[in-house]
Amino acid sequence: MIEIIDFEVQYAGDFKKLNLEWLDKYNLREEADMRVLNDPIGTMILQGGYIYLARIDNEIVGTAGIMKEHGNVYELVKMAVSSEHQGKGISKLLLKHCLDKARELKVSTLILFSNHQLVRALKLYEQNGFRHIPVVNSPFHTADVMMELQIENPNNQERFHH
Repeated sequence: MIEIIDFEVQYAGDFKKLNLEWLDKYNLREEADMRVLNDPIGTMILQGGYIYLARIDNEIVGTAGIMKEHGNVYELVKMAVSSEHQGKGISKLLLKHCLDKARELKVSTLILFSNHQLVRALKLYEQNGFRHIPVVNSPFHTADVMMELQIENPNNQERFHH
C-alpha cells in the first residue's frame, strides 16, 4: 500500500537521493537544487513550505512539496518517484496531496518550473489543470518550462505577476 506521510528529518537522505536520481538522469542538477536537497528543513519547511513522502512498506519511494513564494503564491517543488516505482500512480497521489494542502492554505496560484525533457511530469501537470506560461524569475538555468495553476478558493483574486 502507498502511504503519503509528512517529511521528517530521518528521511532527508531519501529526499535527496530520490531527487538526485532524476536530476542527474536528465543532467539538470544545479546549485539551487543542492541548497534545498542539503537543507530541506531550513530552505523549505521553516520558510512555510511542506514536503511529503510516498512510502511503501518502510521504503520511501517518492517525494513532492510546496514552497511559499510570496503572498498567496506557492511553488510545487521536488517531485520525484524512484525509477523502480514509476507508473504506479505515486506522482498523482503526491500531487493531489500538495494540491489539497494548497487549498487548505488558501493558496491562489501554484507555479512550477520544469524542463522539456520531463515529458511524463509535464503531462501530469497539464492533466491537473496547470497551464504553460512564459518562464520568468526562474531559480534554475535549466528550467525552460514554467506552469501555473489557479486554485479555486473563494475571495482569492491574487494571481502570479511577472
